[in-house]
Amino acid sequence: MAEKIKLAIISTHPIQYNAPLFKLLSGSDLILPRVFYTWSQSMEKVEDKDFGKTIQWDIPLLDGYEYEFVENISNRPGTGHFSGMVNPGLIAAIRDWGAQALLVYGWNFKSHLKAMRYFKGRIPVFFRGDSTLLDETGGYKQKLRRIFLKWVYRHTDYAFYVGTNNKRYFEKHGIPPARLFFAPHSIDNNRFYDHNGDYREKAKVMRKEAGIPEDAILVAFTGKFQPKKDPLLLINAALHPDCRHLHFLFVGNGILEEQMRAASTGAGNIHFMGFRNQSEMPAVYYMADVICLPSRGPGETWGLVINEAMSCERAVVASSKTGCAIDLIENGKNGYIFEAGNAEELTAKLSGLRTHEITANMGAESRRIISSWSYEKTMEGFEKGILTAFGKI
Repeated sequence: MAEKIKLAIISTHPIQYNAPLFKLLSGSDLILPRVFYTWSQSMEKVEDKDFGKTIQWDIPLLDGYEYEFVENISNRPGTGHFSGMVNPGLIAAIRDWGAQALLVYGWNFKSHLKAMRYFKGRIPVFFRGDSTLLDETGGYKQKLRRIFLKWVYRHTDYAFYVGTNNKRYFEKHGIPPARLFFAPHSIDNNRFYDHNGDYREKAKVMRKEAGIPEDAILVAFTGKFQPKKDPLLLINAALHPDCRHLHFLFVGNGILEEQMRAASTGAGNIHFMGFRNQSEMPAVYYMADVICLPSRGPGETWGLVINEAMSCERAVVASSKTGCAIDLIENGKNGYIFEAGNAEELTAKLSGLRTHEITANMGAESRRIISSWSYEKTMEGFEKGILTAFGKI
């Protein structure tokens, strides 16, 4: 067997969506990955300003793959700004490990961009991100940003795109199709699927505790209560007379929570549940019949809650500003796409969901569609990119 190609991966911190992929990648016959985390302070905890709390995930995020935390000396460490990752030892750590290729998650941190610029021309540089063109409005600032981003991506050799909108973004910023490889935005589908009925049983208990009638059709929003996700639009739909036959559940926390609760006062079909950690999320999805992501942006680059909901066989409704919608939602089959910010259209889509038979059929379609959006497919994309870079295909 040929010796594996040593792939250094730069990422800020362990997250639930990447860790299983890194573990799977470690079993590749072609690639030997090592992850270099640049937010060393995240070893202990992550301060999430959007949730308004400290987050410590309750599933393992460091098992099954090689990694190291590189010291971050930033005065304000975190993912919210360019100087949040300052790692003087990063380039040396990657070089000393003997990396033969580099994969960077996100350019918009000082150390990440510095590493891209250093290794370009020395070893193949790959990039992975999920940005889209959906929030573009044109104008002078947009033209300047386009010029800057074309400069940024000149420091990569190849990019892995996560879906249709992301591919369009990379092409717009100067990366030709021959240097783009499809590596879909994926989750651990197997972890969310209810193989033995345990999630459904727990969901029944949780519905009862939340005061949601057993026979009600439940629409759920899960995530951060923040303006870009526009949960207030869903609150307004819940209050509309055409949607009074539905119940609505809001799971999470965030800056809009007080306003959302105030708007829902006296509405018997609106329910709230605080933040739930990863181990509980499958049961949360199984509580609902429909998962809705009404995002208006800017910055809803994908929306992985839709992947999770589809793995749980749920119908899905998402706005046109949700990056994944164009790829994952087949209108009328597994759910609906509505124009972002259009309360009337959202209400119309939801009001037609009147039977469990309708939502169950949509959920079955969701499961069929999402089965091909897997970590295995993502790894195939990574391997194809590596083979291309080293002239093996």
